[in-house]
Amino acid sequence: MGLTYIRVTVANPANLKKREEVEFMVDSGAVYTLVPRSILEKLDITSHSKRTFILANGEKVERELGTAAFEYEGRRGDSLVIFGEPEDTPLLGATTLEGFALILDPFRRELKPLPMVLG
Repeated sequence: MGLTYIRVTVANPANLKKREEVEFMVDSGAVYTLVPRSILEKLDITSHSKRTFILANGEKVERELGTAAFEYEGRRGDSLVIFGEPEDTPLLGATTLEGFALILDPFRRELKPLPMVLG
């Protein structure tokens, strides 16, 4: 299986003119989206909390969280964002994908519309 990469616009939800396009690896197994700290700081997005995460190798790391606006192919969604450190790969997680009403097809490695059910 291959990896899926897409380019998404990240913006400050309080000022959508502050925006930057970022290439992300789509990781539907990750809950949150990870954006390099340098980009979030450039967009004046501030952290509001910290959480501990477990890496694939079992190591625990603490990262700051904030809120960012994301746009992809005319779809917009705001979601929590992890402030990534230089060694972190930008990841597009499940909450951002759901905000776009998209899901990753694991066999074709492409994004497809997510059926939205009320109730």
